Amino acid sequence: MHPYDGFRELGREEALALMAGVPIGRIVYTDGALPAVLPVNFSLDDDSSVVLRTAKTSRMARAVDRAVVAFEADQFDESARTGWSVVVTGLAGAVSDEREQERLRRTGPRSWAPTPDGIYIRITPELVTGRVLGESRAAAANGHAAPEAEPV
Repeated sequence: MHPYDGFRELGREEALALMAGVPIGRIVYTDGALPAVLPVNFSLDDDSSVVLRTAKTSRMARAVDRAVVAFEADQFDESARTGWSVVVTGLAGAVSDEREQERLRRTGPRSWAPTPDGIYIRITPELVTGRVLGESRAAAANGHAAPEAEPV
């Protein structure tokens, strides 16, 4: 943590543990040479890969297959001015193995919107970064003590 900013950087395992506790994140990808951000529900698979479900014919599914993307999840408490944010960067790809698809149908994220032609997208993390501000309830619940905030 920088002594003046009140933030503490998170290690990979701590960042992924916090991320696993929230249901919604945002995928950041390139669509037609422009940045695109889309909120999605997700889950972590094997404690590190981000998995989401979307329609096979969606613009996002076409844009992210075999592309490097970022995925961000966070949790904040405005009144307490605390929270955390985690970003996973890595290669995304449609899950094509039928056994893997079947396993994800049982264990993976459930789409909030009906997607009869749904596919699973996996983001394999190459880089995991995150930071926490103040004493985050989520960090405390997971046994991670955050530093004391600097006086304003």
